[in-house]
Amino acid sequence: MKKIYSLIMGALVLGFCGCAGTAPEAQAGVKVEKEVATYKIASYVDVENAKSKLTGAGFEVVGTYKTDSGTTVLFSNAQMKSAANKPMRGLAAVGRLLVDDERKQISIANPIYFDKAFMQKEYNHTVASVELTSLEKAFGPLKDSADKWEFDGLAGYHFMVGMPYYEDMTVVGEGSTGDLVAKAQAAKGTTAVVKLGDDRYVAFVSLDRRTNGFVKKIGTQNGEILPWAVLIEGGQAKALSAKYYIAISYPLLTMGEFMTIATVPGAVEADLKKIFK
Repeated sequence: MKKIYSLIMGALVLGFCGCAGTAPEAQAGVKVEKEVATYKIASYVDVENAKSKLTGAGFEVVGTYKTDSGTTVLFSNAQMKSAANKPMRGLAAVGRLLVDDERKQISIANPIYFDKAFMQKEYNHTVASVELTSLEKAFGPLKDSADKWEFDGLAGYHFMVGMPYYEDMTVVGEGSTGDLVAKAQAAKGTTAVVKLGDDRYVAFVSLDRRTNGFVKKIGTQNGEILPWAVLIEGGQAKALSAKYYIAISYPLLTMGEFMTIATVPGAVEADLKKIFK
């Protein structure tokens, strides 16, 4: 009886803790360090070669976007879309890669880092690890960026007390899914609208040119933060709070640096609402 009780209690503990610290290593062959790099850095190739490497690795290139330092390439595949086809999780369906012409390098948004943040309790380490392994095979040995954060803290990430969390998304439009998708597609500079399910899409839209200037102020090396992603589901178009998304994309950002772009979060919200009004 005591043995059965111990097993039940053990199962409950596993269920509540989510095994954030140890489960990933048991699930897949990619080790998770205590701190996870925000980006993975590869040797430079041009945009066309980068796209070719992605498709050769089983990814679909869904769009490209010109940045101040190069070009963001957006990519996905069936497994990524399926895993993210859940309420409030669709932003994890598309990966980002920056062909950085300025620094002559490739900067890839680390799927382990961003999936852990965006998928929250539904994070699947196997999906993220397979994606990272495919990217490493395609682009060769990948180095860690200077930007990083503790793996266990990513799901609950926020810049500081009083700042937004992942779930504090901003509603920038309301209406039928069809109408919201149509507005995203019609907007000037929209890079892609990716379908995840009958009532779930992710749109990648362009902000006003002046709004985009914040990247120059805090670092073009992380320029794949653009274009801005908007999740369309359940009659709403919603985006990550700019205060959250900028901070998690630039985890080395200081309070002083954040203050230099203090007007940007409001400008981002205003730009997105114009698209979906």
